[in-house]
Amino acid sequence: MKTFMQKLERYAELAVHVGANVQKGQEVLVKAPIEAGELVRLVTEKAYQAGAKRVYFNWTDDQLAHLKLKYADETVIADYPIWQAEKLTDLVKRGAACIDIKTAGIGVMDGIDPKKSALDQEAMWRALKTYFDYRMSDRVSWTILIYPTVEWAKKLFPGKIRELALADLWEVIFKMTRADRDDPVQAWKDHTKRLSEKKAYLNRKKFRKLHYKGPGTDLTIGLDPAHHWDGGAAVNSAGTTFIPNIPTEEVYTLPAKTEVNGTVMATRPLVYGGKLIEKLSLTFERGRIISLNAREGEELINHLIDTDEGARFLGEVALVPNLSPISKSGLVFYTTLYDENASCHLAIGKAYPTCLDGGTEMSAAELEQHGANDSLIHVDFMIGSDQLDIEAQNERGEWEPVFQNGAWAF
Repeated sequence: MKTFMQKLERYAELAVHVGANVQKGQEVLVKAPIEAGELVRLVTEKAYQAGAKRVYFNWTDDQLAHLKLKYADETVIADYPIWQAEKLTDLVKRGAACIDIKTAGIGVMDGIDPKKSALDQEAMWRALKTYFDYRMSDRVSWTILIYPTVEWAKKLFPGKIRELALADLWEVIFKMTRADRDDPVQAWKDHTKRLSEKKAYLNRKKFRKLHYKGPGTDLTIGLDPAHHWDGGAAVNSAGTTFIPNIPTEEVYTLPAKTEVNGTVMATRPLVYGGKLIEKLSLTFERGRIISLNAREGEELINHLIDTDEGARFLGEVALVPNLSPISKSGLVFYTTLYDENASCHLAIGKAYPTCLDGGTEMSAAELEQHGANDSLIHVDFMIGSDQLDIEAQNERGEWEPVFQNGAWAF
């Protein structure tokens, strides 16, 4: 049986060799919470062993972020540090691989004015627009993985003492990311091959519309003729294959911006900027959100969609079977990276240009002509369940099942 440190080392190897796929002579940017020092040191070692030229660090701390939002004036919150934005933007322009290590952030912004939380996120998205554009267009390799905290573990395993809850959460993470396998790298190759088969089927079909039907959901989404499905492995502008999310169970594309109509109900909570948004329902007309409600976090989501005009439109549609390993765990993780890979999901905001044939070479006007939404934000919310059915309309106008009772129909 592998020890904890052996599994943690393999987790770091996945981040470097599968996730970012660091190349010899490449710079690496690691963004991580201060709690994750042990993992960051392992990632750094693996990166240098892979031939990285230099590893840079961008440390974060949820409690310090809370104090800023609690005491700082709104004018300060809206003023993202220029030096930090320039540092991150310069690194991706030089082709640096990005490794993001995140915590769940549950409850870290409790007691904070939702307006301040939304303003803080908007300031970040605005200042780092070019940085995120490089990532979302796959010009550089990037990957995201999770580092668990005691607070998060207690949320998921409330009946256990702190140490045991954290140990159990680590085991879940190792299992979901395949770090507990004898050969994690090969396990990921096998997994991405299966995702590629789903993508290939959908891309051959060239569906024109999707129709979602489930409790609280009756939604139609149009697809541009030039769309295609991505997921699993991606390829950056240098031709290097990488895995953006560890774990990942999705295939995804972009909707035609103005061809979304109907109502959709979220099936899992969303944590955004450290605040909980729960029981969210959105109604769309000609692509635009015309009404919404949420049992919790409604004020925050209203601030969020006011970020810019594009924040009121969809930018992503993703398919994930309800029987994915993450869903089968029976846990609600309260972090998008895991919950979105347990459930079909949508995202409001910016679309991925990579999901259009030739999209990464298109101008902004050309992307708009193909229905690609543009926004400062990109925020996923989960809509899948074992009661979700999805039909797709083919080029002949016929409807075919894609999902039945939350499972692939093909």
